[in-house]
Amino acid sequence: MRLNQLTCLLALLAVVGCTQKQKEAPIEQETLSGLKRSNFQSVVNGDSTDLYVLSNANGVEVTLTNYGGRIVSVMVPDKDGNLKDVVLGFDNIDDYVNVNNNFGATIGRYGNRIANGKITVEGVDYQLPKNNFGHTLHGGPEGFDRKVFKAEQINNQTVVFSYLSVDGEANFPGNLDMKVTMTLTDDNAIDLQYEATTDKETVVNLTNHSYFNLSGDGNKTILNDLLTINADAFTPVDRTFMTTGEIAPVEGTPMDFRTATAIGERIDNDYDQLKNGGGYDHNWVLNTNGDITQLAASVYSPETGIALEVYTDEPGVQVYTGNFLDGTVTGKYGAVYGKRNAICLETQKYPDSPNKPDWPSSYLKPGEKYTSRCIYKFLVK
Repeated sequence: MRLNQLTCLLALLAVVGCTQKQKEAPIEQETLSGLKRSNFQSVVNGDSTDLYVLSNANGVEVTLTNYGGRIVSVMVPDKDGNLKDVVLGFDNIDDYVNVNNNFGATIGRYGNRIANGKITVEGVDYQLPKNNFGHTLHGGPEGFDRKVFKAEQINNQTVVFSYLSVDGEANFPGNLDMKVTMTLTDDNAIDLQYEATTDKETVVNLTNHSYFNLSGDGNKTILNDLLTINADAFTPVDRTFMTTGEIAPVEGTPMDFRTATAIGERIDNDYDQLKNGGGYDHNWVLNTNGDITQLAASVYSPETGIALEVYTDEPGVQVYTGNFLDGTVTGKYGAVYGKRNAICLETQKYPDSPNKPDWPSSYLKPGEKYTSRCIYKFLVK
């Protein structure tokens, strides 16, 4: 074989080899939110993490990760038909792991605060780890938000996350076997359905901690958004953010959101509860009586026309206006998350219910099934 023929043959083989490699490693497709699955594929504490994509016929997209059972992005149309990502978060798993946060997380075993980290179950006192002004918040420093869930994608609109919290984890009693089914519905809602069972009496209060910004720009505050809460009362807190045991009327106070009111209209009023909470960081006692067909709360952005409606069978909703965001965290799209740049609407039992027997019970016994449901529905007005 002549030299020039050999050269051509080698060149041809090189082209074929490159083509084969391209077939084996195709270019990764981004999600509508610009997220890449590869940035979420890792191993955390020995368990694999990933990114899951839900989509419906309307072009709405939700992405999830099994690290903390989190909602990562929510792409919904604004009044002009442009898709906006309306939740805060990160574009990679490393930031979720290394930056102290609970963006979009499934919270447990006990969402919100337990006074002094103490509970009594079947006559036995348990001391839980304290992580918030002397109290236990969101299950302690190693709550469900830092666990890797098992994940099963049922179809392009549903993912099931499950987790076994073993007896003694964070010093809670009982093996708690829980799951949350996350479904993107055809009416542009995220339907969260929680279930849990235990082999020993325990307490449980599961919720989701998504940080919503309906402008689609995490650099902006939510103070001009209009908030409505279907509640005649709320549970006041002391200076450590702990509920006092009182149920107080909202009438005549800055806590009255029975009609749509700008979040920032009264947030800095000279009012003891706003001072104690650093803004709104309170549980409202819903008027819905567990009826999930009744509107519990809503938020509306005049800028984008996007509205969020919240429905739940829980008795309360914790409304938190991002008062502790301080501009030190940079999230998706390079947005800097500053004070009051998001609102959280956490459906749940009232804070510290295990220590307040007159409030809706958060105790779960063997043979019983804990269930809870929250629907976040998006629309344009």
